[in-house]
Amino acid sequence: MQAADIKRIAILGAESSGKSSLAEQLAAHYQTEWVPEYLREFVETHQRVPVEGDQFHIASTQVAREEQALSRANRFLFCDTTPLMTAIYSHFYFVQADAPLQQLTRARVYDFTIVTAPDLPWTPDGLQRESEAMRQMVHDELLKELQARAIPYLLVSGDMQHRMSLVHAALDAAGWI
Repeated sequence: MQAADIKRIAILGAESSGKSSLAEQLAAHYQTEWVPEYLREFVETHQRVPVEGDQFHIASTQVAREEQALSRANRFLFCDTTPLMTAIYSHFYFVQADAPLQQLTRARVYDFTIVTAPDLPWTPDGLQRESEAMRQMVHDELLKELQARAIPYLLVSGDMQHRMSLVHAALDAAGWI
C-alpha cells in the first residue's frame, strides 16, 4: 500500500484521557501502526517538563515519527497526538506557540480526528500530568480550537469497548472499512 493511501487518524485529548490506550487498541484491531506520543519519551529521557524552546522540537519529532511509521502502516496510521496539541499546551504554559510551531500545526493535515473525552479517572503521572482541573481546561480549549479551525472530529467517551465501537462505526461510515 502506498503512503498516500494510508488514512492518518489524529487522536487528540487532554492528559489522562485515554489517547495512548485507544491508539494502541485501534492499531491492534486494524493490524496497523500507531505513533506513541513523543512528549512522554521526552519527559522520561530529560527528567523534566519541556520549556518553551522545546515545543517545536517535540512537535516536529512527532511528525517525523509519523512519516517513518507510514511505510509500515496498513490502511490506517493512528497518531497519538499532533502538533495541534503541542500548540494548545504552548498557549497554556507559555502564552503562545512560536511561529515554526504555528506553521507546522497549520501544515499538518489528518484524514480523521478523534477526541478522547476526559471522563476516565484522572491519574497522576510524575512530571507529565498536572491536575484534573487542567485536563478539563485543555479539553475545553481543544474543542474551541477544532471549531475555530473547522476541523470535524469524533468525540469518544466511556470505556474502551464503547470508544472502539464509536470509532469503528465512524470509519465504516466514511467507507474506509
